[in-house]
Amino acid sequence: MYDALILAGGENNRHLNHYTSQPFEALIEIAGRPMVEFVAEALALSPHVSRIFVAGPTAELKRCSFPANTVIVDSGRTIMETIQLGIKALGHENLTLVVTADIPLLTAAAIDDFIMQCTSINADLYYPIVTRSDHECRFPGNKRTYVRLREGTFTGGNIFLVNPSIVSQCVQVAERIIDNRKNPFKLCCQLGWTFVVQFLLGTLKLKQVEKRVGEILGIQGAVIQSRYAELGIDVDKPSDLDLVRNCFTQNC
Repeated sequence: MYDALILAGGENNRHLNHYTSQPFEALIEIAGRPMVEFVAEALALSPHVSRIFVAGPTAELKRCSFPANTVIVDSGRTIMETIQLGIKALGHENLTLVVTADIPLLTAAAIDDFIMQCTSINADLYYPIVTRSDHECRFPGNKRTYVRLREGTFTGGNIFLVNPSIVSQCVQVAERIIDNRKNPFKLCCQLGWTFVVQFLLGTLKLKQVEKRVGEILGIQGAVIQSRYAELGIDVDKPSDLDLVRNCFTQNC
């Protein structure tokens, strides 16, 4: 079994702060509940998950209804600082799930599928991707950031399986990757100009990206292709919030 860390410290962004008065993204209301509760609930339903750590504004999070095996810890000023604080609270260096708090459509089935695929690969960091066709079939009309590679067109997920021992060495590079996560061209620039050219031509291969990112971070990375589009629905703009709220209303 794996411990899980939910990143719930992010402040409401400029796209949503005129849409909801909630100062913290994780606490935005979905179907009458803070959306971080749905993420924790999905993790608790997975037989692969042991303890759940939620890193964010502790006073506000203590008012939430979390599963019994949940531990609340302080967040940092950045995503990577929050991950470091959460990893420290774990008290071990076993592989750990790291999940963002803004994916309330997450299901135990999606978690289980991701973990089961990870078990067949030896790596330090596992990252899911979803094909554009799978995403648009599940959520037609939803706008995502896509990357066109030789094998197809993909969007990224928001759950990771991480070896805690690699976190400290990856902080600076990982922060730059996170800053550019919505801009595929800038991400390719970080990988090198050869990647930029191949990206523009649509000839860049998935394994090339996987290998190069691993080289930059000094780790072994693994990309996991998931059919669960829920992994990619992070609520960071009004249309995402509308989509998620409608899904709960329609029980889709």
